Amino acid sequence: MKGSHSAGLLLFRHTDGGLEVLLGHMGGPFWARRDAGAWTVPKGEYDPEEPAWEAARREFQEELGLPPPDGEAVPLGEIRQTGGKTVTAWAVEADLDPGSIDPGTFTMEWPPRSGRTQEFPELDRVAWFGLARAREVIIKAQSAFLDRLAEHSA
Repeated sequence: MKGSHSAGLLLFRHTDGGLEVLLGHMGGPFWARRDAGAWTVPKGEYDPEEPAWEAARREFQEELGLPPPDGEAVPLGEIRQTGGKTVTAWAVEADLDPGSIDPGTFTMEWPPRSGRTQEFPELDRVAWFGLARAREVIIKAQSAFLDRLAEHSA
């Protein structure tokens, strides 16, 4: 069933301050003033017929407007989010300038019941986070991806 599965890429880099991951802040009016729980692995939905790895790369391009980086893909497995969506992710070591993104957009009625539609970015910004800070802001269920990456990088 479409909508129940998402796939994404978690970029990571090694810095003098330790391991950092690239997260995206969810766009749109519901998330505008939120920080904790409003950041996510760049990801998107896919149909079960499409291989998850290909979906993760396609969604990275759609969400950030940049080609997905080449590099070894570290499988981070699956998690189930509160709403029931299953998310599959891979970590790829790469450096990316957050200022270079050109995010995809979505359209929704806003304000509610106004009859007007507005366009919003899928991700309104992206940023690098150390693992401790990333755990504070990422969607709760996705913190398992951070733990798995930390184990792999240890």
